[in-house]
Amino acid sequence: MSPKSGTPKKNLMLFSGRSHVELAEEVAKHLNVTITPQTVHSFANGEIYVRFQESVRGTDAFVLQSFSPPINEWIMEQLIMVDALKRASAKRITVIMPFYPYSRQDKKHKGREPISARLIADLFKTAGADRIMTVDLHTAQIQGFFDGPVDHLLAQTVLANYINETYGDNDITVVSPDSGRVRLAEKWAEQLGDRPIAFIHKTRDPDAPNQAVANRVVGNVAGRLCVLIDDMIDTGGTITKAADALMTEGAADVVIASTHGILSDPASERLANSRVREVVVTNSLPIPDDKRFPTLTVLSIAPLLARAIQEVFEDGSVTSLFDGSA
Repeated sequence: MSPKSGTPKKNLMLFSGRSHVELAEEVAKHLNVTITPQTVHSFANGEIYVRFQESVRGTDAFVLQSFSPPINEWIMEQLIMVDALKRASAKRITVIMPFYPYSRQDKKHKGREPISARLIADLFKTAGADRIMTVDLHTAQIQGFFDGPVDHLLAQTVLANYINETYGDNDITVVSPDSGRVRLAEKWAEQLGDRPIAFIHKTRDPDAPNQAVANRVVGNVAGRLCVLIDDMIDTGGTITKAADALMTEGAADVVIASTHGILSDPASERLANSRVREVVVTNSLPIPDDKRFPTLTVLSIAPLLARAIQEVFEDGSVTSLFDGSA
């Protein structure tokens, strides 16, 4: 009995949770696809129901969800979407989480603490995810928490290009908010044209979340435009204190560049009232109108996500998008 040969084919399907539909629609436009229609609603007790309205059998499924408040609800929704795709025989499921939830809980500082970033990876693996795509992890080691491929995309190019176009003629110093991100500051400095770097020496109380003390500035910032970089802005306390320290040391101006604008209260108020010239973030998380302020600039990462999705779908190289440094 001879085997029957079939025609191999690949179908890309994009799915979106409810947290940041605008980003998903923009990604879909760049990919020239439509978001797969689905029925999704929450019951009175908070349970979530999801059903896709088209066949997903054999498809290459990409499930996008951003984790803004209520973060735990959106995590559960994406887990349920992945489970539905697995049970409907999707061939490969790629979870796209531009902002990796619980990324700050990536190690134990004290006994009897969880490593919640690892738990998130385990949950998605158990649900049926084959691959994770994320942007600017809080720490690169989180890639090792998931037992499968992790595409760690870098928003640095998006942010750095904007800084270069807007402030390239200034005497720039790239500033890391702490000593742990000096290596990242070096990469930024190189991309901005071999600029000098500095960093803020700070201390943090592990028992007091969202609080840090900027002790002193290490490096020359006097009379220079300081580009203060970080992966996320939550309540804005750390970054505004760092900006104040730079201005005290004689910086001509401070521009903040950060990938994830969480902007939990009172971040918007703090940043709007600070001496910072501009705050530049991406749309990895939705930023509603009530959190926006005059000096805030939001850049889109949709083209970056779309290019990465296309490379994964075509079995190409995601690393090539970042000159081999991803």
